Amino acid sequence: MSQDKSITPAAAGPDPAAGATTESLDRYRSSMEWESKFYRDTAELVESTARSMNVDPNIRNRMLTPSRALIVSIPVRMDSGAVNNFIGYRVQHNNTLGPFKGGIRYHEEVNLGEVSALAMLMTFKCAVAGIPLGGAKGGVRVDPGGLSRPEKQRLTRRYTVEILNVIGPEMDIPAPDMGTDGQTMAWLMDTYSEMKGYAVPSVVTGKPIMIGGSKGRTEATGYGVAYCVAAAADHLDLKLEGKTVAIQGFGNVGSYAARKLTDMGCKIVAVSDVTGGYYDKNGLDLNHVLKYVDIRHSLNDYPRAEQISNRQLLTLDVDILVPAALGGVIDERIARDLKCRILAEGANGPVTAEGNAVLKEREDEVFVVPDILANAGGVTVSYFEWVQGLQSFFWSGEEINERLFRILQTAFNDCVDFKKRYQTDMRTATLMLGIHRVSEAMLMRGLFP
Repeated sequence: MSQDKSITPAAAGPDPAAGATTESLDRYRSSMEWESKFYRDTAELVESTARSMNVDPNIRNRMLTPSRALIVSIPVRMDSGAVNNFIGYRVQHNNTLGPFKGGIRYHEEVNLGEVSALAMLMTFKCAVAGIPLGGAKGGVRVDPGGLSRPEKQRLTRRYTVEILNVIGPEMDIPAPDMGTDGQTMAWLMDTYSEMKGYAVPSVVTGKPIMIGGSKGRTEATGYGVAYCVAAAADHLDLKLEGKTVAIQGFGNVGSYAARKLTDMGCKIVAVSDVTGGYYDKNGLDLNHVLKYVDIRHSLNDYPRAEQISNRQLLTLDVDILVPAALGGVIDERIARDLKCRILAEGANGPVTAEGNAVLKEREDEVFVVPDILANAGGVTVSYFEWVQGLQSFFWSGEEINERLFRILQTAFNDCVDFKKRYQTDMRTATLMLGIHRVSEAMLMRGLFP
């Protein structure tokens, strides 16, 4: 659903732009914040899975809606002197297992339904990984590429003030997501600390190491995808050496997954970003690709490969496919055309409900490592960072990676055990594991009052 980037109040007196402003406001009011296919699909999947497990109906119903959904207005003075009013969100789904945890994304199509769905998935992702945190998500409806650095800083600081009362190291710990990064988290931490009167590094994760960040956090999600691919290959009795990989999305997740999979002996034959896909059946020179992107900030016109579309990349004849860009890219048609043996979901919700139905039919052909397992590396190392911040005691990069590998290996094996126990597909089994752990904890804690 397309959303307006901002709402700018009309100035007093005649204004030729006033009509456009009113139109924007009307479109915002009629956008139906909760009316999100992603949210509907996610809630329906959780409900049907919980029903199949005979989860207590009272517990099941509580899982389908967030504990808190906050919508805030964020007035920001732009470099031009005008004040734009952006819309921000923070949704907290369930904190039965521990404090809320989840990223903050800046994107022009962020809405309440999307953020709520992602918060729900984060609850079960933490449970699958076995870490004592609950699910949350936040975001601002804005195109971050259209902001200057000062504008982005002002936006972040005002957003932080607006959600100040619902975040904190023992309540809700934000992290970077699409359109945000370590610098964004540094501004958020500094604003929160200034309001409290003392430094609170553990209020966010994913921040720079020099102000309390953790080694290994930047690469954690991508490395986690690779570790899950390795676990899947071992489960399928496949050797990774020489296996071909296509990665849709060459941002943080995709690029670090490519690095680690290359270290494991895989051959990266295709990568893509918003400018399109780039393919070489003999394998890309990953170091050259990384240097090219570092200099040009995109893959645009990459010279050493054949250019293909993002859609074509998804259906390449490869051993491993890693969708690591936006959600909903694998629909029913693409799911039928997939030729990979392992599908490792680096992005959140890359497969639509219709696509998932097809993949269930093709379970013997395509082994799916679902998003709440495949991309759990990020929240796992965020948990490590949070713990280190609370204790002011930091671990080495080697310790971080070893702990991450062990946790994801254990989580993968637990999901496979559920798959065998319930004779179901991998996505359903993984969600079952998360629902089981959350529902058992909810039953133990009971209902207040």
